[in-house]
Parts: sequence; structure tokens; C-alpha cells
Amino acid sequence: MEPNIVVRALSALAHESRLAIFRLLVVAGPDGMAAGEIAQQVGLSPSSLSFHLKDLSHAELVRPRQEGRFIIYSANFHVMTGLVGFLTENCCAGATCAASDPPDCCARTP
Repeated sequence: MEPNIVVRALSALAHESRLAIFRLLVVAGPDGMAAGEIAQQVGLSPSSLSFHLKDLSHAELVRPRQEGRFIIYSANFHVMTGLVGFLTENCCAGATCAASDPPDCCARTP
């Protein structure tokens, strides 16, 4: 993944509302959600939601599609997977590590 795409994606996710929208769309899966439903779930006005969806779409994290008179938004799982892969590419200094068993440097403290 190109560094400029990574920067654009991380920049888009660096806002609380956009992160909430993206996480909601990840839960919705490939079926996605209509804009009105997203706005209701995250508690945003339609104009604010439109602004944030535009940023997420520009970063290629979200894909809109027309279904009848509705626009359905879904997470772009290909880009999401590429972003996670880019961020973890050199995890554990190249040694094999399981995502469910993080190395000591990444372990959460109680």
C-alpha cells in the first residue's frame, strides 16, 4: 500500500465521528447501511454525516452505491485490510506472531 493512501486513510479515521461511522459500517458488513440509518445510529445531522462520509469516501475507506432512491454506504474491506497489513508489516521484527497473542511490547496492561 502506498504511503500517501495510508496517510489519507489514517487522517480520515483521526476524527471521532468518522471513526464511529467507519466502525459502524464494518459491523454492517458488505450489505452496508443507508445514510439516514447511519446518521441515526451515530447521532449526526444529515449535513454533518454527508461531510464525514465524503472524507471517508475520498480516503477510499467507504464505498457508496445507489439502491433505488437510497445511497448505501459500506466499508471498503480491501483498503481496510491493506491498511492493517501496512501497519503490522514489520510486527515482531519479522518473526511470526499471532494476533491473539501480542508480543510483550504490545500486550495490554491490566
